[in-house]
Amino acid sequence: MNLKPLLLVGTLSAMGAIAFAEDAKPASPHTITGNFSLTSNYVFRGLTQSDKKPAIQGGYDYSHACGFYAGVWASSEQWVSDGGYGKNSLETDFYLGYKYSPVKDLTLDLGAIEYYYPGRYEADSTKPHTTEAYLGVSYKWASFKFSHSLTSDFFGSTDAKGVNYYDFTATPSLPYGLTLALHAGRQDFKKDYSSFASYNDYKVGISKEVVPSYTLALAYTYANTNGKSFYFYSAENKNIGGSQVALTFTKAF
Repeated sequence: MNLKPLLLVGTLSAMGAIAFAEDAKPASPHTITGNFSLTSNYVFRGLTQSDKKPAIQGGYDYSHACGFYAGVWASSEQWVSDGGYGKNSLETDFYLGYKYSPVKDLTLDLGAIEYYYPGRYEADSTKPHTTEAYLGVSYKWASFKFSHSLTSDFFGSTDAKGVNYYDFTATPSLPYGLTLALHAGRQDFKKDYSSFASYNDYKVGISKEVVPSYTLALAYTYANTNGKSFYFYSAENKNIGGSQVALTFTKAF
């Protein structure tokens, strides 16, 4: 009997087992993801941020298996310059938080976000930079998020500390790989701003991953800002709320 082939097979099998053991390393607790988008209209809380014009957006997110996360996101915008606050065409968001799932499909989210607008401003001008803390809870495809302003200046409004935003969102799946997006929000100002600056906004949208990691989304939004504060009107006296439509193409990586 020729033992050489058997010995060779046994040796190769052992080598394969060793190689497999070496490859089966523990999964990393760190995750980094990114996204890049082109949108026909950047809408935030029912208000156009790009004067109903196209915007370029993108960001990176880091998360740890323990629940901690942090990220940065940026978008071109136009409302700061249009509103006379300063020379600016960029929004940069910095955020961090912690997510915890006490039971399956239920997630609690606690964090903070800084909306920062780099640019040139007059010494005595009101800067649009805003800091918020938020608390969110989600179950499967339904979520609620409460945001609370920590800064006195709130997106260009002075003495507006304590502004709240309530966000109800649902994203159920539909046939043919479609996802429906339903949203209702309430921007709630306090003190003297309440009667003319508080408003509601709504959104209905649909999205589909057209090819792996590429998503196309179409959304209609409405904010009841007609006839309210000058805060909702651009330098050309255009209402930045009301009805909006946005088509967005996103690449995730």
